[in-house]
Amino acid sequence: MLEQIIESSAEPLVIVRVDHPDWPVVMSNPAFDAIGGKDSCTQPFADVIEQLVGRELALEISEALRLQEETSFPVELGGREYLLALKPLQAAGESTARFYVAYWRGGGGAIAGSEVHHELLKAKRRIRDLSRDDPVTGLLNDRTFREILEHDWAVASREKLSLAVVVFTLDEFDAYADVFGRHAADSCLRRVGQAVRRCLQRASDVVGRLNGTQLVVLSHASDEAGVREFAGKISAAVRELGVHHPRSSISKFVTVSFRVAVSMQANDGQSARAFLDELLEPSS
Repeated sequence: MLEQIIESSAEPLVIVRVDHPDWPVVMSNPAFDAIGGKDSCTQPFADVIEQLVGRELALEISEALRLQEETSFPVELGGREYLLALKPLQAAGESTARFYVAYWRGGGGAIAGSEVHHELLKAKRRIRDLSRDDPVTGLLNDRTFREILEHDWAVASREKLSLAVVVFTLDEFDAYADVFGRHAADSCLRRVGQAVRRCLQRASDVVGRLNGTQLVVLSHASDEAGVREFAGKISAAVRELGVHHPRSSISKFVTVSFRVAVSMQANDGQSARAFLDELLEPSS
């Protein structure tokens, strides 16, 4: 009966499994198929949502799912205004939700009271961002990145899957700061951080700032060669920013070096914290 109710709903609706790294769409109704395509159930939710609302908003939605938040986002699809609502589905006795329902509320024309609602949502996210984001780069801060890694690590361990982490370090950055000062150094960090963020391959990838000049990417990739190629493209994108570095012994522009590690959860007994801290340690 519940399936029949969902199928007959006029509101686009999908159910997503969030205790699996790919966040597969496990059910969608005809109203959603009309806007998202009938093959949505064969794709990860992060990919589906990115195709519908774009990367920037998809990143915010992905972070809400990771943090087990019940929230909503104003979106526009096909010239119509919707409110995309996200709600965790938590069974009795479970400490975390295994599924999420995402549904698009709206109809012909604007949503009643939408302007006030949108402003309240923006204010709520700004407050959340103050505690979640690094104030210089706008990337995830150390605490939030580690929380996400711990969550994804637990999921990967249970499902016997892999996680990849890439640590990017700005080369000879103290010398850059000595020449141009702290404000210019912060501006450079911000530009590099946003360049890394733009290169993320999927909305489920995340990047944070750790230890000052280290930017760390978490991905669910399992192919180390592919991850290294991905990291190389990010390194090239940073160099192509063309930020002048007069004291670099590597290039006349700001560059990053990187280290890659892939944890095979089927074999590793290591904790997420130990895995990350080992990777963050400077090379001997």
